[in-house]
Amino acid sequence: MKLVTWNTQWCRGLDGVVDPLRIVDGARAMADFDVLCLQEIAQGFDRMPGAPGDQPAQLQALLPGFRLFFGAAVDEFDADGRRQRFGNLIATRLPVARVQHHPLPWPADGDVSSMPRMCTVVTVRDPLLGPVRVMTTHLEYYSKPQRMAQAKALRALHMEACEQAAAPPKVEEDHSPFQAKLHTPHAILCGDFNLSAAEPEYAAIQEPLGGSRLHDAWLLVHGAVPHAPTFRLFDRTYGPEPMACDFAFVSDGLAPRVHRIEVDLRTQASDHQPVLVEL
Repeated sequence: MKLVTWNTQWCRGLDGVVDPLRIVDGARAMADFDVLCLQEIAQGFDRMPGAPGDQPAQLQALLPGFRLFFGAAVDEFDADGRRQRFGNLIATRLPVARVQHHPLPWPADGDVSSMPRMCTVVTVRDPLLGPVRVMTTHLEYYSKPQRMAQAKALRALHMEACEQAAAPPKVEEDHSPFQAKLHTPHAILCGDFNLSAAEPEYAAIQEPLGGSRLHDAWLLVHGAVPHAPTFRLFDRTYGPEPMACDFAFVSDGLAPRVHRIEVDLRTQASDHQPVLVEL
């Protein structure tokens, strides 16, 4: 499995141009990906810089042979009654078994700006790895308490799925919503976490629970080599130094299968750099 994860800044490059094709081409330049996880995808926010338009529809047209699943963390209507949606998207050419959209905690923090956050989960069937839960997310930037609550919720989502895999519900072959579901402990959690590897939220995501944990794929491949920067590499609007805040975590069973992880340090198609993970 080859997976690319990228915070696209609604497909807006550092030149100010909104171009979904440039995002797809940039991801394809990294690998012939099986799964593409994108954060900051817009639909209906036409007054944002670059007038992004209906990006899920645009991306679907650019990805023939892929199925797309858009999880809107923000789903609202403006004063004129126009629907506006903003969130994460997973595109895959692998067979899909399940799709889940999980809102993440949004505790009150009145001192800063914030928005709702969520995690989209698509369970795919990989011919070599078997069933894998692909989870993508984008955590809060301005609020540290919210970010910690969201990090803990992601860990809890993974642990709950592992428990379901170990003790699945009673099977009901009645062609109703109670019918058997595909459960798996194998997962990839990726996205823009808006935190560095030195932050406590990073450790919270990987904290073991019930014998299971998530592992930073970068460390599995590169060991003590510092993470390659994924943010503020070219644009220093949000800070003086480049940093890594886009990660991929893998479950216990997938940890030995991580073959490669790398960052494109050249593209300026977004204010973040894309990350490739190969298992």
